[in-house]
Amino acid sequence: MSSEKVAQLVTLTEADLADEEDIVTSAGLLQATRDIYLQRAAFDFSQAFFRVRGYDSSNGLVLLNGISMNKFADGRPQWSNWGGLNDVTRNQEFTLGLKSSKHAFGGLLGINNINTRPSILRPGLRLSSSISNRTYAGRLMTTFNSGKSENGWSYSASGSRRWAKNGFIDGTLYDAYSAYCSLEFDYNDKNTVHLTAILASNRRGRSSAITEEVFDLVGKKYNPYWGIQNGKIRNSRERKIREAMMILNHYHASEKFNLNTGIAYQFGIEARSRLGYYDAPNPDPTYYRYLPSFYLNSPIGANLFNAALAREGFLINPQIFWADLYASNRVRELNGRAAYILYEDIIERDVFSLNSTGRLQFNQALELNFGISFRKTHSKNYARIRDLLDAEMHLDVDPFSNTKNDLKGSLEKVTGDLFNYNYILGAKEIRGFLQVRASKSKWDTSISGNIVATSYFRKGLFLNERYPENSLGESERIQFSNFNLKGGVTYRISGRHWVAAHAMMLNRAPFYQNVYVNPREHNGSVPNIKSEKISSVDVNYYLRLPDLIARVTGFYSRFQRGTDINFFFVDSGLGSDFVQEVLTDLDKLHMGIEMGMKCQISSSVNLTLAASVGRYLYANNPEIQINFDPSDPEIELKANEGKLDLGKANLKNLKLGQGPQKALSFGLEYRDPKYWWIGATANYLAHNYASISSIQRTRSFYLNPESGQAFPEATPENVSKLLRQRKMDDFYLLNITAGKSWRKKGKYISIFANVNNVFDVSYRSGGYEQSRNGNYAQLARDNLSGSPSFAPKYWYGFGRTYFLNLAINF
Repeated sequence: MSSEKVAQLVTLTEADLADEEDIVTSAGLLQATRDIYLQRAAFDFSQAFFRVRGYDSSNGLVLLNGISMNKFADGRPQWSNWGGLNDVTRNQEFTLGLKSSKHAFGGLLGINNINTRPSILRPGLRLSSSISNRTYAGRLMTTFNSGKSENGWSYSASGSRRWAKNGFIDGTLYDAYSAYCSLEFDYNDKNTVHLTAILASNRRGRSSAITEEVFDLVGKKYNPYWGIQNGKIRNSRERKIREAMMILNHYHASEKFNLNTGIAYQFGIEARSRLGYYDAPNPDPTYYRYLPSFYLNSPIGANLFNAALAREGFLINPQIFWADLYASNRVRELNGRAAYILYEDIIERDVFSLNSTGRLQFNQALELNFGISFRKTHSKNYARIRDLLDAEMHLDVDPFSNTKNDLKGSLEKVTGDLFNYNYILGAKEIRGFLQVRASKSKWDTSISGNIVATSYFRKGLFLNERYPENSLGESERIQFSNFNLKGGVTYRISGRHWVAAHAMMLNRAPFYQNVYVNPREHNGSVPNIKSEKISSVDVNYYLRLPDLIARVTGFYSRFQRGTDINFFFVDSGLGSDFVQEVLTDLDKLHMGIEMGMKCQISSSVNLTLAASVGRYLYANNPEIQINFDPSDPEIELKANEGKLDLGKANLKNLKLGQGPQKALSFGLEYRDPKYWWIGATANYLAHNYASISSIQRTRSFYLNPESGQAFPEATPENVSKLLRQRKMDDFYLLNITAGKSWRKKGKYISIFANVNNVFDVSYRSGGYEQSRNGNYAQLARDNLSGSPSFAPKYWYGFGRTYFLNLAINF
């Protein structure tokens, strides 16, 4: 079956999130801290997509010289915007969780401010080279810092190159480069002007989650997205981000008053390629009809002979066969029309930011922090044909409804043309915060408030035949106004023991990816959408002894009135459709305990212990609505012009797919007086769950689509067994690090080595249930053989990997 609809929106599903290594985990946000627990979370637990307190990175604020780097679309920072510039972004100030910060109000996960001022970087030239078998195979970096001259000038420049023909996962090329330059001038003892420019480009081949059936056939390194063309690996799904930014700051610093004012402009492009197919077989080698399970789960009974043939055929050629795609496009009956094309989903975006934060020190005991910021973005979103694969043209129509995607444009599209969808998303945000911090001999207190005004709009550039009334032109503005409050108190029992507690009440506008139901086709937004309400508290105990430091924290966070939009292909039993699933009034609960400890056993040996035990779950049964094209003839449930309310989804007390909810690390490190060291950490990760399918937990799942009555066999016991949430296996990982440094003739030489997963353990790092089977009978039949065609899909962690770095400082 032709499946353009599936192809055009998969990039927005949860399944695709794990492809972006710098947004799924919080590792980047946590590298600025010396806290033992957070270090283990960043460098050891993150191998399994562990998330501190179960939060994703949208709950942490990342600043570059005081300017927010969190994206409007999903609230997450994009670390690849300065990837490879480690030497000049290492000066970071991290504030954990709900603690007060002088830079901003912050979020649940804290604030990380990256400072790129040349005057605080170590003067000299640094060269480094790395080899690895993870995402990239090689890396070169060079950095020069001038130091501050007598007349107040300082400057810095840095560049890096990272590459791999193939990463740890098959077919995952890596090609990235970054450049940085910065100039600073102290024009008197209180005022400084600072200019920073960064260009970063990252191109990589993507990989896919796979079912257990596929894993058993071809293993954890398998990736269905690539094939061989002219003797070379060609990945059909590449992701490229190329963005530049310029930031101009003015700093004023005096004994009583500090002010940082910055203006920034960021622009660039993000492109994701994929294969489109039209009245042609699906080119994905893991398509369910090509696998043995399709024949084992046949409605007319298992066909073992054909299942064996499918298994043999898949093992012989488990990759994309590019030559067949070209040959299909050359078939005369097509009259030059493409059966297959390679196209790109592209986002061209720019962000303008203005920010000013200050500190007023009344006396040693009382401090006032304040700030105001403005951000505006426009992102142009469209699909562009990258390669017609020897066809002459592509017909820009929806293959399900045979309607035009652009009534005012040409029907025939060629390489380089925009097709399928074309629209602009815009957003504005104004923030202001005020904070008072007071200190006494044993007490520290703080209280903070902020006001946030957010607005969104969509502007359609194509007149879509399926939505003639609201696809073209600008939508109404969707606006949110929120007030937030947080506070904290610290009590020092003594110089070695203290306790702290913090609380926050936060109202957060939904990110615009959860505002518009189907922005590629029309202006429609989620009805009566509300800001998300978040309440959170944490209680901390700190211990500081000469040979022992420790922190224990208990936390509780409740997310209410959330909105979530997902896209998937569903089969109701009477018809199939690519739908938009909208969950509203969604509540989630995060609570648990985390602990980190470091013990200095001797002058050379230290021991570390880190642990986290959490419960991250759905706290209510949200409302669910399904949206689909009203002109689509395949599905018969055409209620309310392409909308169908399914009522509540029974999600309460199910676990969130937010990474391992239990983690433990034990580490031992030896540092020799002759400047070499070696360390090892043993890590245990457990209670990791696959993300659930919401639609399979609604009342419609129980109903026979032919009669409208409940399936007799859909008893609570049978349904509970069929829909039990998948818990992934617990596992252990051993990681080893070592290093050595020398000082030779004024040069500082260092070498660092790391081996992760020493015993090459196979483990699932994440996963999700498929939503294809829309009712009980279909799902039960699919599971009857024990090898379902639409089983959950999983990502598998890397096996044994290494990283080796050599650096020379002049």
